[in-house]
Amino acid sequence: MLTFVIAATAGIAVAALIGAVLTAFRNPAESLAESRLDLLAGKSNASLSALAAKEQSVLSRPLDDVPNAIEELVSRFLDLRLLLDQAAVPLTPAKFAGISCGLAAVGFLAGSAFRIPIWASSLVSITLFAIPYAGVVLKRGMRLKKFTTQLPEALDLVGRALRAGHSLGSGFQLVAAEIPEPLGSEFGRVYEEQNLGVSLEGALENMCNRVPNLDLRFFATAVVLQRQTGGDLAEILDKIGSLIRERFKIWGQIQSLTGEGRISGVVLMGLPPLLMGAMWRLNPDYIALLFTDPLGKKMLGVAIGLQVLGALVIKKIVNIKV
Repeated sequence: MLTFVIAATAGIAVAALIGAVLTAFRNPAESLAESRLDLLAGKSNASLSALAAKEQSVLSRPLDDVPNAIEELVSRFLDLRLLLDQAAVPLTPAKFAGISCGLAAVGFLAGSAFRIPIWASSLVSITLFAIPYAGVVLKRGMRLKKFTTQLPEALDLVGRALRAGHSLGSGFQLVAAEIPEPLGSEFGRVYEEQNLGVSLEGALENMCNRVPNLDLRFFATAVVLQRQTGGDLAEILDKIGSLIRERFKIWGQIQSLTGEGRISGVVLMGLPPLLMGAMWRLNPDYIALLFTDPLGKKMLGVAIGLQVLGALVIKKIVNIKV
């Protein structure tokens, strides 16, 4: 059993190291703005039509085209640059991978120096390797959540700017100047991309890729449709803002109604480990059978599996999408 654990841990460590090295040496994709600048400077032979063909249309994807959990997990592993961009981490993929590999090496060497078992050193190394990635994912989630709360205010600001006679580009610039991070910087980036020659549709699509938010895609689609067919964009933005606020209101009501279920889930998930710890303290020989007896090991494995299954079921019940 110990040999299998050591082999599996070593295999995971080698796979993680190979993935980090491949990510570090992967050539980054050239941005559309850089391509247009090279074209204007005479450094590129590509035509404007070819560059325009590379732009992804915001209208070519459905409004509810939001990636699921598996797609997000795969995209994060395969596109580290996009993950760092969404989390606003000022590091290149190569530097980020170097930091992760450096922490993993330090953990493994420290374990070897203190003469702990190789499987424990490997676990410490893998844990240290995953810490930077977990921090980036956590920061990304907090940033996207804050962006969602700022979006209604930004839409109102753009609508008031349009009613005052300003252009849409000036509205984006006003949002960038008046609203703090992260929404202000994203709208400012759209404004700067337009100044560099990127079409408005392409700039909005880039922002939707950096910020996978359904309400933002509604906004981008409304802007593109209004430019193609006409209409009162200020009124459309007001309706989208009202829709987002009503969604927040319904989400708050759902959170209050499902609060009992979420607390019950925490209690049900935490009670068995706490009782096991208490029994281990009071009567260690009684609990030791779960780790020494073959039948006890099977029972412990089944209990852990049922705990995980119960956690998933409770999460599915209380998490209601609005």
